[in-house]
Amino acid sequence: MSSPSPLCAASWSTAPRAPPPLLRFRRSAAPVSAAVARAAPAVSDDLVLRIAEQLEDSVTSSSPLLDPLRSASALSLLSTPWPTRRSSEAFRFTDISYLRSFPISLPSGAPDLAPPASPFPSHVLFSDGLLVSASGVHVSALADLPPGRARDRAAAALAASAEFAHKDLFYDFNAVGARDVVVVHVPEGVKAADDPVHIMFAYTNCGVESMLMSNPRILVVAEKEAEVAIVEEHFGAGEEGGRYWANPLAEIIVDAGAKVVHSYLQRQSFDAAHTKWTVVQQDTSSKYEFVEVSTGAKLNRHNLHIQQLGPDTETELSTLHLTSQNKQIHDLRSKLILDHPRAFSRQLHKCIACGTGNSIFDGNIKVNRYAQQTDAGQETKCLILSPKALVNVKPNLQIIADDVKCTHGAAISGELDPNELFYFQARGINAQTATDALLYFFGAHVIKRIPFKPINEKALAEFKELLASSRQTADEALLS
Repeated sequence: MSSPSPLCAASWSTAPRAPPPLLRFRRSAAPVSAAVARAAPAVSDDLVLRIAEQLEDSVTSSSPLLDPLRSASALSLLSTPWPTRRSSEAFRFTDISYLRSFPISLPSGAPDLAPPASPFPSHVLFSDGLLVSASGVHVSALADLPPGRARDRAAAALAASAEFAHKDLFYDFNAVGARDVVVVHVPEGVKAADDPVHIMFAYTNCGVESMLMSNPRILVVAEKEAEVAIVEEHFGAGEEGGRYWANPLAEIIVDAGAKVVHSYLQRQSFDAAHTKWTVVQQDTSSKYEFVEVSTGAKLNRHNLHIQQLGPDTETELSTLHLTSQNKQIHDLRSKLILDHPRAFSRQLHKCIACGTGNSIFDGNIKVNRYAQQTDAGQETKCLILSPKALVNVKPNLQIIADDVKCTHGAAISGELDPNELFYFQARGINAQTATDALLYFFGAHVIKRIPFKPINEKALAEFKELLASSRQTADEALLS
């Protein structure tokens, strides 16, 4: 039997008892900062440790560049309890008990599925968290990066990720369980925004006895004055109604003067769980544009964290959530931290809640002392189409600087604007058709911000189909 790693030894030295026998962190020693070690109190959670052990055992080999990140997250999981609505403010409105309903299993190999076609020459395919293919000028698997600038930047980014202070349970699960990382590296001055990198994440069901968990990870580095576009697409590839747990993470670094255009589509099975992290760092005069369209999954939680590293940054965030199924939960928890002058940011969140769906928005913009002359705006608009649907919104501006222009607002309605309906009806359009058109354009306002026509049209078609399906379900419920 191998000797305990320094990680386990450190945890034992701070507690009067050893961790439960199910915990076995057997990887080779990797440096962990003193700050990370001091931040780990002697607390443990049996379920968290059991999943952590499964994840570690499933990763038989990986790039050594991942070792500092894995080690830091392994140490963090030793002291991370399973969050509940009572115990954690971050989960006060979000019930994640669905993740405890079934035993967790992990993929042993990529499923034998025909790879989906991509309309773009640069594309990547993950299948159940396993990297199947990666092609494109600026795309490579972490393990395949040759020595040089791209490898050095990836190594530095992953090492810095080990110190990320705002992480949660899902972030650490991904760090421990990621088997490989797709690196999109755009060198200084290269303009590639018109030719996006299409990253496809396919997930399958492993059976009725357990929930298959996968942890894909991507890293995007846009160097000084570079431009790149990323299209993330998450979907179920198995039989209809497949049950699985997707836990992906995207880390995006936007250097000085660079621009990243990021489109994100989530259309998982309605029996799936989807817990997503997106972490962005913006340097001086950089620009980040983000559009999210989430319609799938029984439980969908997205943590979006953006950190400003220099002045004159631009950040534009647009999100649409549709809870068309009963007991469907969609949760966006965003945080934008501004520490430097003259930032410009706009955030638009829209949701439509049907049936007994639950939509949550917890949006935070923090304007710190030196972020003078900041212009930040935040807006959420929600439609509740059923008496039993639920929406919880918490737009939040924390302003410490005194020379700023900041606004936020929230509008929640249980019906469409009667003036708009009258406009249609006065022109001979019946109320049903008018309602359908207004709901469609409510969501299309966000979807049409996706700058690539094949993805844009696909998202619009799926959104329209789900609206029609939810309307039909509601009509049947009224008649029964």
